[in-house]
Amino acid sequence: VQLQASGGGSVQPGDSLRLSCVASGRAFDDLVMAWFRQAPGKEREIVSAIARTGSSFTYLDAAKGRFTISRDNDKNMVYLQMANLKPEDTAVYFCAARPEALRTGRVDAYDFWGQGTLVTVSS
Repeated sequence: VQLQASGGGSVQPGDSLRLSCVASGRAFDDLVMAWFRQAPGKEREIVSAIARTGSSFTYLDAAKGRFTISRDNDKNMVYLQMANLKPEDTAVYFCAARPEALRTGRVDAYDFWGQGTLVTVSS
């Protein structure tokens, strides 16, 4: 599975941004998809995951109420809509995939990773 993330950039606090990730190489609806992030000097952490059926969960407390994961199985795409961005959201955001039925927040449960897209939130 190849994953290509895009949509990152430099924004100001309070702005919104939508990240996109396109998957190829395997039937998309076989995959659980997730977004992780890694801030400078910190470990990679789960943001949200979405199952094949569209059932999603936001694991990161700081993202609840602000970030929304979604997927379009017809387009092989997963999205992360981010609102009210804060400087502490600055990180490289990665999409990831696992060919299983259940979503999880564990980094080591995901077999496939995109290259990451940088989000910088600064005034």
